[in-house]
Amino acid sequence: MGKRNPAVDAYIGKANDFAKPILVYLRDVVHDTVPDVEEELKWGHPSFIHKGILCGMAAFKEHCTFGFWKGEQIVTTDGGKIGLGGKGEFNRLTKVGDLPSKKVLAGYLKEAVRLNDEGTPGPMSGRKRAKATKPMTVPPYLAAALKKNKQALAAFENFSPSARKEYVEWLTDAKSDETRAKRLAQAIEWIADGKHRNWKYMK
Repeated sequence: MGKRNPAVDAYIGKANDFAKPILVYLRDVVHDTVPDVEEELKWGHPSFIHKGILCGMAAFKEHCTFGFWKGEQIVTTDGGKIGLGGKGEFNRLTKVGDLPSKKVLAGYLKEAVRLNDEGTPGPMSGRKRAKATKPMTVPPYLAAALKKNKQALAAFENFSPSARKEYVEWLTDAKSDETRAKRLAQAIEWIADGKHRNWKYMK
C-alpha cells in the first residue's frame, strides 16, 4: 500500500484556502486509483511516485497546477495531449470544478501507470541523449591560441565543460573575423587568469 507523506500534509496545510480542496481532491484521486503510490516533495512540490514520477501538483498564490510527468504521451478525452508543465491541460486551477471527473482523472492516471510499468522514457531522457550525441568541439583557432599560451591551456583544461562551452559559443557567435579576433585575444587573456567567460557577473 502507498503511504501519505507528512511533508505533503504540511504543504497542503500551508496552501491558500482556495487551493486546499483542490490539492486534497487530487491527492485522494491519485491514492484511490493507484493504491501503492508513494509521495515525495520534488522541486518543492508534491509528486506521486510509481516506478518513477507519475504526476505532481503545486499551489501558487492564485492558482494550482496538476501535471503528468509523461503528459506528452497521454491522450485526453477530446483527442489532444495532456502536455507538460506550463502548457499542460491542468495548469490554471482555481477550484475543484476546473478538473474533470474522478473517472476521467483515474483514466489518465492508469495510463501514466502503464507508461511507467512499461519503462517508457520520460521527457528528460531525450534531452540527455541529445547532449550525449553533440559533444563540444573546440574551434581550431582557439585550440591553436591555447597551445601558444601554456598558462591559458592549463586553465582551460581545468575548466568545467560548461565554462569551456561559454567561451566556445562566444567565439563562434562572432559575426565577423575582426570581432572573432578581438574576442579570441580577450578570451586567452581571461582564461590565462583563470577567469570564466562571465567572470564579471560571478560572485
